[in-house]
Parts: sequence; structure tokens; C-alpha cells
Amino acid sequence: MKTLIALVTAAALSVVAGIAQARDLGPDEALKLRDAGTIQPFETLNAAALAEYPGGKIEETELEEEYGRYIYRLEVRDAQGVQWDIELDASNGQVLKHQQDD
Repeated sequence: MKTLIALVTAAALSVVAGIAQARDLGPDEALKLRDAGTIQPFETLNAAALAEYPGGKIEETELEEEYGRYIYRLEVRDAQGVQWDIELDASNGQVLKHQQDD
């Protein structure tokens, strides 16, 4: 029983530590990163996301730092009205993930 409690506690701490590794960046910090060339211009990132869904529209964006990596998250509604969640590496514009929103 003690082993089970220890495993559950360790798992819970791992989840909390993982959550703590991601942080939202405000507009001022995001602009500083863009101006320093650390991340791609937002127009470039938006174009990369929309290239996945021609005729789509961006509904929401967010920049996060996660494990030392800048992730640009977007919600895009495609031409058929389906909403997609897209994640890009903000430093190079590479699409990391795109999935239909639930």
C-alpha cells in the first residue's frame, strides 16, 4: 500500500512539474522576442498556419514558452467551418501539431 501511495504521489508531482514548465507570454515579451529575432514575425507564423487550411481564418493566438521552446498556438476555422488547433515552433514556423478541435 505504501508503494502505491508513493507511486501516485510521484506521478502527481511529475504532472505538476510538467504544467509548471509552460508559461504564457504577454504581448510586450512576445514583441521583444520577435524584434530580437528569437521568434518568427507573427505574420509569418500566421501564414504558415493558414497554409494548412486555405481559406481559413485565425480566431485566437497564444505564445507560450515550454521547456525553453517558444510555441505559437492558434485556433483556425477552415473554409468548411471546422475549427482546428495548431501548434508551431515560433522560432522557425514548423508545424508541430494540428488537430481538429473537439
